Parts: sequence; C-alpha cells; structure tokens
Amino acid sequence: MLTTNYTDVQEAPKKQPRIIAIANQKGGVGKTTTTINLGAAIAEIGKRVLIVDLDPQSNTTTGLGVSTSDLNISIYQVIIQEKEASEAIISLEIENLNLLPSNLELAGAEVELVTAFSREQRLSKSLEQVIHDYDYILIDCPPALGLLTINALCFAQEVIVPIQCEYYALEGLGQLVGNVDLVKSNLNPDLEISKIVLVMYDSRTKISQQVADEVRDHFGDRVCEQIIPRSVRLSEAPSYGQPITIFDPTSRGAVAYMELAKEVVNE
Repeated sequence: MLTTNYTDVQEAPKKQPRIIAIANQKGGVGKTTTTINLGAAIAEIGKRVLIVDLDPQSNTTTGLGVSTSDLNISIYQVIIQEKEASEAIISLEIENLNLLPSNLELAGAEVELVTAFSREQRLSKSLEQVIHDYDYILIDCPPALGLLTINALCFAQEVIVPIQCEYYALEGLGQLVGNVDLVKSNLNPDLEISKIVLVMYDSRTKISQQVADEVRDHFGDRVCEQIIPRSVRLSEAPSYGQPITIFDPTSRGAVAYMELAKEVVNE
C-alpha cells in the first residue's frame, strides 16, 4: 500500500516577479513618464503591477493622482523606520495597479541611510513580504546615483533606461552603465540593463533620427523597437493624475506605451 508522508511534501516555490528599475542619471529624460505609463499599460495587459516611487520629488505619486500631503505613511517610513510596506501601498482606481508612494520626507533618506545597517539592501528587505503579490515591480529612481538609486539597483533584476531623442542624449550614460556594472560586481550579480527606451521622439526633426540611430549603434538589440513620441497629451496627463492610457487611450502616446508594454512583457 502506497503511503505519503505529508511532512515531506514541499510547497511549490512562489513565482518571482520581474523587478525593474527605471533609471538615468540625467534629469528630465522621461523616467517618471515611463514608469507611470509603462506600469499602467502592463496592468492593462492583466499583470499585477506595483510602482515604487523612490524619488523625493514624488512626481510619480502625484502623477497617479495621490496627494503627497495626505499620506500618513510613505516609502520613507518603510525603508527608514522599517514600517510594513503593506501599510503604505495604495490601491489605485486602475485595475491591477498599486503604488508605494513618496513625499518630500524621502529627501532626508540619503543622509540617514549613510549610517544605516545594510544600507544598500533596505529597499529589498522592506519589500520582501509583498513582492509575491505582484508580477511586475517598477521603481522610479531619482536622477542621481545616491543611496536611494543604489537601493533600487540592489533590489532590481533589470534596468530600463529612457533616453530622450535630443542633444546630449548619451551624456552621462556611460557613467550609468559603469555604475550598474559596479553594483553587479559587488552587490547584485543578477542585475542587467535589459532595455533602452527612446522617448520624446519628434519625427519632424533630424536630430531625433540621428540620436535614435546612434543609440541603436551603441546598444543594438537592447534598444526597444517601440519609440515613444513627443506628445502634448503625454505632458498633460500627470496634471490630471492619470496615466495616458486612462487620460487619452486613443492618443499616440497611449498606443506607444501599450506597444512598449507588450514588448517588455513578451521578451
């Protein structure tokens, strides 16, 4: 007679989400726009998405319609005061999309993390209890390689880099690649730059095409096929607290981010 010792039966391992840092050391290159709209588009595909606002400017938080002044708990309390991440996560009106918000308090975290124990791993430890609730976690990084960005790179498996199709697009990118390699060598061996996204593309200008060609020459098949166009509607959407897929779902920007989401999900 066959018997089964149920104490020997192990639970199937939980599926690991894809954890993606959206990073570029330059400011104003579309990190927040990409985080919000790529996250919303992936959620629309049917994947469970958590967006983590790790930038003290909190533009991702306000761009998703959350008032920073109304927050009782934010990412600051989670990584500095070790509050439960589940207490800070906000369920948005968009199905499958949640937000771990930020506010100006986070500006002090760079200083406070200097003396913190396991300072590079605080974000990883803070979110380990909630990561299996999601299929994708997208982290909006600040435009500097401080301890907040390093925390994001230690937590993530991959980095998506938005590059604007304008003059000086590649400025500082070599330094970002070098810093990702340093984190990979010393702190997170699984980290890779998985995608380069061309944003703010204006088909009316030669410079946009020249930059696109130059980036593809440098990075080859890591550059996404889908290009994000410069769009007034994309610029307007954050002031209404909505991703472009909700604000104007038939616009060029919304269509572009939906196609980008399919490219990221289906890679």
